[in-house]
Amino acid sequence: MKGRILTILVIVLILVIAGVVYYRYYFVFGEGTKAGTMNYFVKKGYMFKTYEGRLIQSGIRSQTQGNISSNEFMFSVTDEKVADKLNHSAGAMLELHYKEYLHTLPWRGVSNFVVDSVMSVRPVSPVAP
Repeated sequence: MKGRILTILVIVLILVIAGVVYYRYYFVFGEGTKAGTMNYFVKKGYMFKTYEGRLIQSGIRSQTQGNISSNEFMFSVTDEKVADKLNHSAGAMLELHYKEYLHTLPWRGVSNFVVDSVMSVRPVSPVAP
């Protein structure tokens, strides 16, 4: 009887720990799209080489100050095909689909936001002087 209770407690404890780990690191908290111009994209890391990027979103006029500020979206990429497409799209207007996780994992990158696809790439036309 004592061994059976101990076995049940161990199984329950393992299931609770597995549930907490899944919720903290693998549960997709949110997903969506962001559009802007990629400012920075690099593969870096000590043990786990991950792709990290920064997207500059178009400026938004502030109601209180009246000036324009830009918004940066920092993200990680785990898929090699997506990373290759982003490497060849520097300076273009991008629309990216991302998933937001509650916490990071070393092999997934340093950002909670992980880009999983490039929805569109539009070249930016040069501004005439």
